[in-house]
Amino acid sequence: MPKELGVGIMGCGNISTTYFKLSPLFKGLKVLACADLNEQAAQMRAEEYGVKAQSIEGLLANDELDVIVNLTIPAAHFAVSKAILEAGKHVYSEKPLVITLEEGKALQALAKAKGLSVGCAPDTFLGGAHQLARKYIDEGGVGRITSGTCHVMSPGMEMWHPNPGFFFLEGGGPILDLGPYYIANLINLIGPVKRVGALTSMANPTRTVTSEGPFKGQSIPVETPTNIHALLEFVSGATITLTASWDVWSHRHANMELYGTEGSIFVPDPNFFGGTVEASGRNKDIQPLEPWDHPFGINNQEHSQGPRANYRTAGLADMAMALIEGRDARCSLERTLHGVDVMTSILKSGEEGRFIELSTTCTQPAALGIDEALALLR
Repeated sequence: MPKELGVGIMGCGNISTTYFKLSPLFKGLKVLACADLNEQAAQMRAEEYGVKAQSIEGLLANDELDVIVNLTIPAAHFAVSKAILEAGKHVYSEKPLVITLEEGKALQALAKAKGLSVGCAPDTFLGGAHQLARKYIDEGGVGRITSGTCHVMSPGMEMWHPNPGFFFLEGGGPILDLGPYYIANLINLIGPVKRVGALTSMANPTRTVTSEGPFKGQSIPVETPTNIHALLEFVSGATITLTASWDVWSHRHANMELYGTEGSIFVPDPNFFGGTVEASGRNKDIQPLEPWDHPFGINNQEHSQGPRANYRTAGLADMAMALIEGRDARCSLERTLHGVDVMTSILKSGEEGRFIELSTTCTQPAALGIDEALALLR
C-alpha cells in the first residue's frame, strides 16, 4: 500500500471547496482530479485548485486514483458510489451515504466482493470538543449515560443555500441532512442504537427561496418531512430525544445534553469540530471542562458568527491512513450504515406510527486523542 492515496472528487458543487481547501492539511491524501455532470463546474474547480478536470467516465477510469470522494446530491449517492466501486476504487461519500438501507446493504455487499473500503462523512465527531466529551464520558465523569436530548432546528435551507430544492425532496429533509452529525456523535459517545420511534410532519407543502441567487423567489415543492421528533433507545439502555426541524424560527434548546448517573454533560453543535464542553456532577454546578490542545479543536477559519475550527476531510484522511496501516477507519461503512438505519427507521416510524427495531448494529469508533489526531496531520 502506498504512503499516499490519489484522490478524485466527483461533484464540484458548494461542498467541494471544503475538500479542496482542507485536504492539504492531512497525510495520506493527494487530490489529483475532479469531475461533474456540469463540465464547466469541474473545469472551474480544476483551475482554482490546480488539479485535472475530467469527464465522469475519465475520472472512474483514472489509474492514478485510489479513492473517489462522492459529493453528488443525496439521491445520486448510491448510483455514483456503486459506479466507483465497480471501477475498482475506494469510496468516501458525503452524508448521507444513501437514502435507503437496502441501497446501503447493496454497497456493503459490493465493497466486500471487491475487497474495497467505503467511508462516509460526517467526521465532525473527530473534533476537539467531541473527543473531549468522549474522553470525559469514557473516564466516568458523568457515570453511565441514561438519557439526553438533541435539538437541531431552524427556519430552513432556502434561507441561505443558493440552490436548496433538493433538500426538500426524497433523500433530503432535516433528519437525513443534519441528523447524521448528531447520530454519528451519539454513536461516538454512547454506541449503537437498538430501536427508534418518531412523529413526523411538514409545516408547508411548498417553500419560497429567499437566498440570493438564480432561484430567489421561486416556489419549491416539499416532499419529505421537515419536522421530526424522535426517541432513540440505545443498546446501552440510554434513551435520547432527537428533534430535527426546518419549521422553527427561533428556540432556546441546547444542541446536545447527556445525563448520567453521576452528572450531566453539555456538548456543542455536532455540525462543527470545536466549541465549549460543559459538565456538572451531583452538585449541579455546571462548569466548562478544562480545555485541551486537541489539534482539531483549534480555530482556523473566520465565519459570520466568529472564528471556528473546521477540519472536514479528517474522516477521509483517517480512512486513507487506515487503509495504509491496515486498521479500522473511524468513519467506517459499518457505522454509517447503522446511521442510515437509524435515520430511515425514524422516517418509517413517523409514517407507520410504531417503534422500529433496527436491523444493523456497530461498534463505537476508536477515540481520537491528541496524539492520534496529530498523526493525521502533515
